[in-house]
Amino acid sequence: MDLEGKKPQCILAVDLGGTKCSAAAIDRKGRIFAHQRAQVDRSSRLAPLKQILQLAQEITGSRRAGDAIASVAVAVPGLVRKNGTVWAPNLPGWKQMPLARLLQRDLGIPVLVESDRNAAVLGEWWRGAARGKSDVIVLTIGTGIGAGILSGGNIVRGAHELSGCVGWMAVSDKEVAQARSVGELEALVAGPAIARAAQQDLRTRPKSRLSKLEVAQITAHDVADAARQGDPLARRIFEDCGRILGLAVANLVSLFDPEVVVIGGGLAFASDLYLDTLRKAVLRRAQPLAARKVRISVSRLGEKSNLFGCAYLAWQAIAHSRHSVSSPS
Repeated sequence: MDLEGKKPQCILAVDLGGTKCSAAAIDRKGRIFAHQRAQVDRSSRLAPLKQILQLAQEITGSRRAGDAIASVAVAVPGLVRKNGTVWAPNLPGWKQMPLARLLQRDLGIPVLVESDRNAAVLGEWWRGAARGKSDVIVLTIGTGIGAGILSGGNIVRGAHELSGCVGWMAVSDKEVAQARSVGELEALVAGPAIARAAQQDLRTRPKSRLSKLEVAQITAHDVADAARQGDPLARRIFEDCGRILGLAVANLVSLFDPEVVVIGGGLAFASDLYLDTLRKAVLRRAQPLAARKVRISVSRLGEKSNLFGCAYLAWQAIAHSRHSVSSPS
């Protein structure tokens, strides 16, 4: 749908990840009118910024974004400081990127920036698997691992905006390679970790469907495909993944007593391979009353949860700017 020439009744939501960038025009009721997606351009520090501007132009069909959209909200894979700068370790040169200021300068409309984990929990709360709940955790598992936490209806941010860095959870007493750079949980069960486990196992257990592939090019998707075809090596990797994730979720359930834990991110597509194991680990290891009451489900929004969370934030900001206390319906 071309939004050019229309009165601004949509906002532009952008989900900037470490590998993919998507954007959508979303109205107050959560309806998507246009959606674009591309691989993140990591060729320079400003390349992702230019990419967002290009996506904005493609979606609005207008050289002036303000003619078609009311504001912009961007989810980023990292930390958003109180001064508005972004630290995103997976994007080159993004230690103190003034993303909101630069986008607002070029687009001429208000811009909000939020961490992807917080956007995810707001998206699931507004239009996903956590509607109507006030105590929610969204565990996002993909290239990295993070958690958006809603407690009593409020985002848990922490003193330094670092709450939800679940990838750094310690789930064993072993020395885990890559743990010092990305965190232990992320080093064990994120997408790259699953691929890495398969590559390592194939060196000693070559009898696998995966051995037909170029070992160095194996991805988590390849491992999931093999597991669904009954490959023992691949199935064991995902069982281990479910067990370890179950320990992490058990800790989260015991700490925050949520009503629902939503599994999202790129590895949610493979939840059929590890969700039962995860749930059993939570029942076995979490605080007993909380473990029996919590609902553990898979995201209904998929990769759009961050976009819906951004949309909610933008509409809320517009409502506040108009001295309204109402939120989008």
